[in-house]
Amino acid sequence: TSDGFMVVSQPLVLQKTFRLTPAQEQPLALRQLLWLQDELFLAVGAGLLPTSSTILMLHPIQDAEDTLAVRSEMEVDGVVVGVAHSFQTGTVALELEDGQIKKLLWDCPELSVEDWRDSSGCSVSFPVPCIQTALCSISGTEYLLGLTDRSHLYAGDTELASGVCSFAICDNFLLLTTHSHTCRCLQLSGLTVKGLQAALASDGGQNDETLRHVERGSRIVTVVPQDTRVVLQMPRGNLETIHHRALVLAQLRKWLDGLKFREAFECMRKLRINLNLIYDHNPKVFLENVASFIQQLNSINHINLFLTELKEEDTTSSMYPRPDGSPVQPQASTGQKKVDVVCDALRTTMESMDPNKFSLSILTAHVKKTVPELEIALQKVHELRENPPEAPGGVSAEEALKYLLFLVNVNDLYEHSLGTYDFDLVLMVAEKSQKDPKEYLPFLNMLKSLEPNYQRYTIDRHLKRYRKALVHLSKCGQEHFTEVLQLVKEQKLYSEALRLYPADSPQYKFLSCAYAEHLVEQQRAEEGGLLLWRCGEPVRALQAFTSSSSWRNAICVAQQIPLPPDQLALLARDLAEKLTEQRRYSEAALLLDQYAKDCEEAILALITGGIWEEALRLIYMHKRQDITETNLKPALLEALNTQVVFLEAQVATFTRHKSRLAVVREQKEKARLDMLDEDGPDCPDAELYSEASSVLTASKYSQSNSRISSRSSKNRRKAERKKLSLKEGSPMEDKALMHVIGEIITTVDKMREEIHGLLRALVLFQFDKQAEKLQRVYDEALQMMEGSVLEVWPEGLQNTSAPVTGPNSTANSIMASFQQQQKPAASQQDAEVPAAPKMRNGIKWKLTILK
Repeated sequence: TSDGFMVVSQPLVLQKTFRLTPAQEQPLALRQLLWLQDELFLAVGAGLLPTSSTILMLHPIQDAEDTLAVRSEMEVDGVVVGVAHSFQTGTVALELEDGQIKKLLWDCPELSVEDWRDSSGCSVSFPVPCIQTALCSISGTEYLLGLTDRSHLYAGDTELASGVCSFAICDNFLLLTTHSHTCRCLQLSGLTVKGLQAALASDGGQNDETLRHVERGSRIVTVVPQDTRVVLQMPRGNLETIHHRALVLAQLRKWLDGLKFREAFECMRKLRINLNLIYDHNPKVFLENVASFIQQLNSINHINLFLTELKEEDTTSSMYPRPDGSPVQPQASTGQKKVDVVCDALRTTMESMDPNKFSLSILTAHVKKTVPELEIALQKVHELRENPPEAPGGVSAEEALKYLLFLVNVNDLYEHSLGTYDFDLVLMVAEKSQKDPKEYLPFLNMLKSLEPNYQRYTIDRHLKRYRKALVHLSKCGQEHFTEVLQLVKEQKLYSEALRLYPADSPQYKFLSCAYAEHLVEQQRAEEGGLLLWRCGEPVRALQAFTSSSSWRNAICVAQQIPLPPDQLALLARDLAEKLTEQRRYSEAALLLDQYAKDCEEAILALITGGIWEEALRLIYMHKRQDITETNLKPALLEALNTQVVFLEAQVATFTRHKSRLAVVREQKEKARLDMLDEDGPDCPDAELYSEASSVLTASKYSQSNSRISSRSSKNRRKAERKKLSLKEGSPMEDKALMHVIGEIITTVDKMREEIHGLLRALVLFQFDKQAEKLQRVYDEALQMMEGSVLEVWPEGLQNTSAPVTGPNSTANSIMASFQQQQKPAASQQDAEVPAAPKMRNGIKWKLTILK
């Protein structure tokens, strides 16, 4: 309006007045007056009998339009104490003093009344007479709601809730106040009667938009149609207006679906609703209608307010969850972050519409991105200074800079202005800050005196932009290469530095050597050796390859140098010793045989590693059959005894753990059945036992789990192993036993190739009896373990116990087991069952020539 106020609702205007002359000369002859249509009214009067009522339909007389006359009437058997009318369906329901519900058929030539029936055709009535009634639709079925003087709310003959002070129906919402000082607002379209009962019985969770706390004793007077205001009467008699969150959000969703961005924005700003909802409600639609959003707001301040409130959080899944059953809107599949997407979309649209008008909002879009584009924003300010806008209403450079200083810390803005290498812009920012000119002028003057590339290097190093600094410093010439090398070593920019120089330059060689030294220090000597080798430093490369046991590269470099034969043999022995320590016997034997020319040591290395056939090949190639008797055969018998003893120990351990597992499972099952049979599901202590068992199992291990969540994977694995204790009586002893049994089976199964090679060597030298014993022991171990897999890991084994059924179970134990199965475990992660091992039965290891 002209005085600055905004009209929220139009004042009421008197359109017409009706008068009614009752037929009966009694005070209050008519009651329950109801306005059905524009010029059609319904009223209830006294009947011919004290136990009856008269329904009157009233309409204006043709000659006197301001006077109502009775159009039709009918007698109803029973005293009508309540009338309810639905504007959506036109249904009229009558409540009698005994709780009966009747349906009035008023749109027919003659009035008639029939019983109110449910979807199955049965008549419905209130168990207790109600003092307030209203019609509503729940899941497509029309119900008459009633509130008794004892605060019970009914839907027909079904009680919905107790402790209700008042209620009202508005469109598709049920609003009610309770004795617990809350106001509930529930959307009826997505609920059934049972769902409505459950919703009213719940206390509401965090961010529950359906619940709002109100003053004690508040009662609903009315809900403003097509609005979000609810009028409440306080116990003192005064009236107060509230905006219920559920009504507000429902109205906002309607506005946003209808692309009414201005109405939604004004409502959200007034009622403190997070503005992110404008985008989060339907990201795809918002991005398609950004221009409409800007045109409707048509305010720089409002656009800036929207941009500054943007966050990565999706408000539809945290602050304002979508109603149950509502479709989930597709997210904009750009792969970018939400804030960046919205800022870029608004900025692009504003630049195409009127960049001068929206210059401050464009700056805001640059600054509010997840990585603020301060350099671009400063450059735009500089452009405004160079080319001031001529159009009226344009923003000057001074105003733009002042606005930027409001958004960004002045020191950050000064640093970023330095990063543009534009000293005019730097001075402009510095003048607007609180900095003393004695602080920045000497530094700026020093920078101006430097060569351009070195100047930019100095600025980037000051701003800790070391990669950019390296690029600029590399262009400063050979005299500054010492500084390049120092910067590379300090900031570990080796790869970036190598890309800046040709591969045949001396600088490239110096950098490669420095990089190689760094790699050797980081225990990556083989990579360092490759760098040294390719840049022409074979001696240092040889040292790196030798320290990393990269023997092939070491031999190649040694022959390229070249090393004398005696030094090459010494190198081969040194490498072979390292490989032997790493149990790489085949490679050690190759070095000893081909480069150290020591066939005996090579054969002994192969015998030590149990590589029998390769050892035999070298014995015959070098004609050293004497080693067969002195070393090979004794080693075969020793390996045989070692394998037999190892297998017997594994079988004994396996049998012991398997027996203990059966005992533990039996004890747990017996304890569980005893508790269920003694107490049953109705015992108050049954819940206590369940909770206590969960706490005992989880408190020791689950709480420690939260403390180790941020540790390294190595520490996490260590903690997981610590939870699986084999100590008798520990909560997870059965899981620990299964874990150990699985490891034993896997270890024994992996011996197939090794046993096969040993059997072939034993048979070759006629140790048939010994080979038969080894084959029999190993075969028995494999068969026993394979047969135990289904026993240790029965089919259908889960983290929770299966329901207890069967001829020995009672009704209480069966019900309790099903209830126990439905309850979530206290620490499901702690109770994970180790997976059953898979045996490699396809590998042939037996010898048919042995019995």
